[in-house]
Amino acid sequence: MAALRGLLARPLASYYLLLSSAGLLLLIGLTMVFSATSVRDYATKNGDAAASLTKQAIFAVIGVVVFWACQRLPARSFRALSRPALGVAVALLLLLNLLVALNSLFRVKSVGPLSAELLWLYLGPISIQPVEVAKFALVLWGAHVLARKGAALGWWKELATPLFPVVGLLFVLVGYNDLGSMLCLLALVVGLLWAAGVRKRVFAALSAVGLIGVGLLVAAASLGAGSGSRDADNYRLGRLTTWLDPPDPKTCFEQDLQGCYQLIQARYAIEQGGWFGVGLGKSGLKWDWLPEAHNDFIFAVLAEELGVVGCVVVLTLFAVLAYTGLRIARRVEDPFRRLAAAGVTAWLVGQAVINIGGVTGLLPLTGVPLPFISDGGSALVVTLAAVGMLASFARAEPDAARALHARPPARWVRLVWAPLPPLPGRRRHPASPPAARGSVPRSRARRSDDQAAPVGTRQTRDRGGTARERRR
Repeated sequence: MAALRGLLARPLASYYLLLSSAGLLLLIGLTMVFSATSVRDYATKNGDAAASLTKQAIFAVIGVVVFWACQRLPARSFRALSRPALGVAVALLLLLNLLVALNSLFRVKSVGPLSAELLWLYLGPISIQPVEVAKFALVLWGAHVLARKGAALGWWKELATPLFPVVGLLFVLVGYNDLGSMLCLLALVVGLLWAAGVRKRVFAALSAVGLIGVGLLVAAASLGAGSGSRDADNYRLGRLTTWLDPPDPKTCFEQDLQGCYQLIQARYAIEQGGWFGVGLGKSGLKWDWLPEAHNDFIFAVLAEELGVVGCVVVLTLFAVLAYTGLRIARRVEDPFRRLAAAGVTAWLVGQAVINIGGVTGLLPLTGVPLPFISDGGSALVVTLAAVGMLASFARAEPDAARALHARPPARWVRLVWAPLPPLPGRRRHPASPPAARGSVPRSRARRSDDQAAPVGTRQTRDRGGTARERRR
């Protein structure tokens, strides 16, 4: 424990913990995507078992480049990008919902090169998930607004304008089609408000409003929200009742009950994995027995192939990521950095908890991907961008900034990696004007002729006392 405390006390401990945990999760994710998709790709992609892995690796490279760019940006750049990012996110969500509504009401499949499919927006061959952009934009904009308000957050009026209306709009635009992503946004907002020091009565009121909103969104599935339809059972209510009262597997299969098939198959995968798993790549339920094995239920494939040991490793890495994010939020001095770090941490860790809890049966199924590990390009790029922002904040910790300035790296290293962060407490003040030249001070005035010392002579001091006293 003493050695661990010594390592954590180092100036750049937060930075290296963040890099190691995120990097290991990314490597595990690429490995599991290949394991979960290789059989299906071999059968459907003309024998190319690495098709999905290649696509995910390309997005991982793009995400690493975005990570590098974000860790080079200072806090003022992120604050400047907060409003444009929020505007882009709202515009993409409005466009997505408009195209989905046109498809469901008038059977309009596309408008020019634009088309939509539930949660995805397509521009020709390019696809994007607008909710992922909305998560990062809400972190930036929410942290900017709360940091600007400061101590005024104790008043309801300051929270009601403009934070709550914008958050409510995002909840409606996202939650109508994707309840799980809306819960991730809710966790993000709770993290921001908690880091801002909002009073407990505000959280109580938000909890009541949140429960009412979730109930309305669950009921909206009967009207066609999400993947539901008017002439079918409410799939969101079915998932909730299945979680509260799980049916027998035989009854689920015989009666084809709503919302229990995926959960039972995931439990079978976890049971077959045991302590050490059946071996990497040897999962049997990924052969079209487990739906969405490469995305929402990739944790079940990981549990089957790597067992309890593999699950514990992944959970430990997410715990390290959570600890590092909260450590950065506690150590930085800038309020915006503190709020943004807490928001990103609540978003990533909350989404991981929702996904893993749904797969294991501890929480209702919501259909959100597992950060870093699930297959998905836009989600991976945005997640690495958020981690890059955390890395920029980790380098701006007071001790880290002093350590980096004490031994600055070479210029080429700063060009390809990241510039030095500002020193804590340094403020730039305008240079004071030079003093006006007046008369020569009396102490420096030239003596009169009768008091002036002769040129070439040196005045001596009175050196009274013994030689020992003079040495002292």
